[in-house]
Amino acid sequence: MVQTDSFADDTVTDRFHLPLMAILPALLATSGCISMAPDSAGPGIAAEVPASFPGADQAGVYDPAGWWTAFEDPVLNRLLNEALDRNLDIAEARARLQAAEAQARISKSGLFPQLNASLGSSYSDSPLAGTGFGAGGNVGTQRLEVETYTSGLAFSYELDLWGKLRNEARAGRADAFAAAADLQAARLAVLAETITSYFDLVDARHQIVLTTRIIDVLGDRVEQTENRYQRGLVSSFELYQVRQDFRNIQASLPQRESQLAAIEGQLAVLVGRYSNNMDELLRAGLAPKLIFTDIPAGLPIDLLAQRPDVRAAGQRMEAARFTVGARKADQFPALSLSASTGTQSGTPSGVFDVMDKWVLSLGANLTAPLFQGGRIRAGIAVADAQYAQQTAVYARSVLNAYQEVGTAIERYEEERQRYRFLFSQLGEAKAAADLQSRRFGTGVGNYVDYLDALRAQYQVQSQLSSAGRDVALARLAVHRALGGSWDQPAPESRETIGDKSSGTPDPASRGDE
Repeated sequence: MVQTDSFADDTVTDRFHLPLMAILPALLATSGCISMAPDSAGPGIAAEVPASFPGADQAGVYDPAGWWTAFEDPVLNRLLNEALDRNLDIAEARARLQAAEAQARISKSGLFPQLNASLGSSYSDSPLAGTGFGAGGNVGTQRLEVETYTSGLAFSYELDLWGKLRNEARAGRADAFAAAADLQAARLAVLAETITSYFDLVDARHQIVLTTRIIDVLGDRVEQTENRYQRGLVSSFELYQVRQDFRNIQASLPQRESQLAAIEGQLAVLVGRYSNNMDELLRAGLAPKLIFTDIPAGLPIDLLAQRPDVRAAGQRMEAARFTVGARKADQFPALSLSASTGTQSGTPSGVFDVMDKWVLSLGANLTAPLFQGGRIRAGIAVADAQYAQQTAVYARSVLNAYQEVGTAIERYEEERQRYRFLFSQLGEAKAAADLQSRRFGTGVGNYVDYLDALRAQYQVQSQLSSAGRDVALARLAVHRALGGSWDQPAPESRETIGDKSSGTPDPASRGDE
């Protein structure tokens, strides 16, 4: 009879376990294969973008690394390297990336089983069960003291039948990729701002030198006009006009010096220094090269994908898409498996008696949402709206990027043309000043005409200095719009400020020597 009962119990147990063991491999195999995330809108947005950018003369290949070295200025390179190492905006973006990567690991952890260990003890002291009275009607004093010691391992695992956990992990990973792109965007912005400030600094120093020279010329001009006025050769109106020009240019010098100090302060912030510690970096002569190479014709639209802001927007769109899939999976049942084992004893040493005192518990839990007050549907609606929002952001970023590249290329061409015109004008101004110098030396001309010609030359040099800065910044705008640079098949047509072999003069160089 005992044997029969034992056989019956084993049969019931086998009947319970066999179906579960039969379907468990199938459940594990299909876990995560289903994804309720919608199709990505990225390919459709990219398909609408033109295949190339208009303008320029030759083909090129993208190369984002070290594009700023084309300016061939060791001072600028040192500033940029220090900015990449010390800039606080980059440090902030780097910390955000670290947080996003950690959050991605948290999102991914749901895909794996959870295993926990426990070790505990408890103590209870209670009176014995009964009337509470001892012999002879006295109140009983017997009590029950119990000490319990336990140890255990608990295992749990949620089967990802509908792709919820996998979509959440993918969303976390996409957010981390977006944060990485944000870091690259911060680096690019800091590089661009540092280069801009550097060329502003170069131009500001040139302008101060040229303004000082114009002040000297106008000082001589005032003196000559006063002498001629005393001899009755010029009117008082002309004298007042010359004096007014002299005072105006004198008044501009403090303003230019103030602008120079502000630029140096801005540059110090970009490289993570205080302004009084910048002399070491800026003590050397500043002579960046101007780059006049053509922009490659028909730059492939794939270059837009290198822009970090476009990449970040695309990854956030993908994160929102995966979140939609995770929220849709909330509508369906969730199946989780659990198992626990351990020991229980009345003595501390007994918890390690695994052979005699161990316990085992196995379980499976199926949970299906029946009524949530509209929470699940509202969550899906929120996810859908956020995905639509991020899709619009991504489409706008692609559109803006394309327009910015076209605008930057056009501006670069215009600034190059303007620089060439001013360069030709400077040659004519120098020729006029040289002619007046020779005329004055031979007694044919007068000193006033020479001073006027020299002043005109300095004014053109001032315009050329600003034009050189504008060419560099226009070139920088192309690099920034593309998120970097490209390989040129032949690095030609480069001209250098202050390099006589290039034919491009230093805008602050003297033309009267």
